[in-house]
Amino acid sequence: MTSLALSRVYPKLLARASYKHVLRTSTRNLNLLEYQSKRLLEAGGVSIQAFRVLEGKKDEDALKGFNVNEYVVKAQILAGGRGKGHFDNGFKGGVHITKERSQVIPLVKRMIGARLITKQTPKDGILVNKVMVADSINIVRETYLSILMDRAHNGPVLIASPAGGMDIEAVAEETPEKIKTIPIAIEGITRAQAEEVARFLEFKGPLIAKAADEIVKLYGLFLKVDATQIEINPLAETDDGRVISVDAKLNFDDNAEFRQKDIFAMDTHEDSDPKEIEASKFNLNYIAMQGNIGCLVNGAGLAMATMDIIKLNGGSPANFLDVGGSVKEDQVLKAFQILISDENVKAILVNVFGGIVNCATIANGIVNASKTIGLKVPLIVRLEGTNVNAAKKILQESGLQMGLAQDLDEAARKAVHAAS
Repeated sequence: MTSLALSRVYPKLLARASYKHVLRTSTRNLNLLEYQSKRLLEAGGVSIQAFRVLEGKKDEDALKGFNVNEYVVKAQILAGGRGKGHFDNGFKGGVHITKERSQVIPLVKRMIGARLITKQTPKDGILVNKVMVADSINIVRETYLSILMDRAHNGPVLIASPAGGMDIEAVAEETPEKIKTIPIAIEGITRAQAEEVARFLEFKGPLIAKAADEIVKLYGLFLKVDATQIEINPLAETDDGRVISVDAKLNFDDNAEFRQKDIFAMDTHEDSDPKEIEASKFNLNYIAMQGNIGCLVNGAGLAMATMDIIKLNGGSPANFLDVGGSVKEDQVLKAFQILISDENVKAILVNVFGGIVNCATIANGIVNASKTIGLKVPLIVRLEGTNVNAAKKILQESGLQMGLAQDLDEAARKAVHAAS
């Protein structure tokens, strides 16, 4: 779901500041650095700026033959606000523009190996391992174009706006007439549709055909790489009569990883919590928080409710850990191992509603995990749903010390008391 859709459908949830991070990251999406997205666009025939990637090794060689009138030097991290950010070494700005080629390498050296801090990074910033040096093009006009999978239309849609370079959610709210949404039929984007969109984007004369070409190529790339979204902001008109994709955000279907191994191999996890990475290997969703009660649940909605009721009882959740609907015993073991790897966790609350999940599977997983790792922290368990009576019997006969709760409120009270 796009941030535009989230802002419309879940305004109350988005207003809950303490859980914004969970809402944005509870699904595991592959996120690419800017230069990686540009390489995919280039491979799909989409017009982009010329660029090079520097890594602090033989950087002079990387710039051989790269001669432009003006250079844009951009630190590569997964965060916005780079231009206004600062580095932990005191250097200001993750984006610099210079006409002097001799200044490029010194700028890169100030960025590589330092941590860039912006409004969207953790407090200590994100380590910069790569810097993109691109041709600084002269933009006459900026437009917005996105192709994404949309459940409401049962397939892909194209969203376009002549008001590019801006927050598209603000455009939709303040000037909705500047947003065009076109469902894409099974046969794909037709030439007539592409030219209609180009005119809506206010391209004129020969630029209509050029913009239409870019739109067709972007949809071809969307299909080729199993994307769930390709967002170009801006799709720019330059002073020399080109239509260029200046900045791109690509999201991919996790289920297509077996077809897109080269793309998924690009994920370096440079900005990820190691526990999140480990959890993803076992198909678990894990997000670290600041409290001391580890939460093992099934389903994002139940996770939110569990964290809320812990807060209501005066406690604080240490994490968001969703085992999903098809959990197996080995995943329960891994979930416990991840939970206790956080030294701040003083108690664990298991809250599972067995619809698809068999509660007996969870119970066996809890018993085996507790015995395997020699669980030392207090454990509170609340199970309900499919095969719950058999599950409770398994727990009661296990010989393990744990607190069994009949409902979520009781479970939260016991967990808060145990953690304190």
